[in-house]
Amino acid sequence: MSVNGDGVGGTEVGSAAAGVVHRLAERHETLATVESLTGGSLAASIVNIAGVSGVYRGGLVVYATELKATLAGVPADLLFDRGPVDPDVAVALAEGGRQRCGADWGLATTGVAGPEPQDGKPVGLVYVAVAGADGSEVRQLDLGGGRDHVRAEAVIEALRLLFERLAAATS
Repeated sequence: MSVNGDGVGGTEVGSAAAGVVHRLAERHETLATVESLTGGSLAASIVNIAGVSGVYRGGLVVYATELKATLAGVPADLLFDRGPVDPDVAVALAEGGRQRCGADWGLATTGVAGPEPQDGKPVGLVYVAVAGADGSEVRQLDLGGGRDHVRAEAVIEALRLLFERLAAATS
């Protein structure tokens, strides 16, 4: 991705993360992440940016379904009824991370990277979600490619979603 001061475009994770970190720093706001599908890749892309300590509060990697409830605060009945790959679960992850880490923004990923479908959900089905003081937003992604590609694209799209929310909040 290239960052031209105001926008995020292309596909490079580092530039997308830099755009988010710099925008958060300008706004004096903080971020927390909660990851399932991406297993820490989202947090790693963020903490690679110089100056991140002023904005990144921390994150959770909740790969096991029960940890989504116990650590991230996703309602157990929601997980039981719909499973971990669901838009409302993604939102609950983002909101849970925001609350548990005391951050202004929460960013979350959940989905199926493959190689096999999970609980009837196809490989490449991903949800990324952001939660802030003004509410939450979730985006469904239907990604092709192998496991590594699905996970990398989920990181990029999560960062893009947050960047767009930050840009909209300042307009």
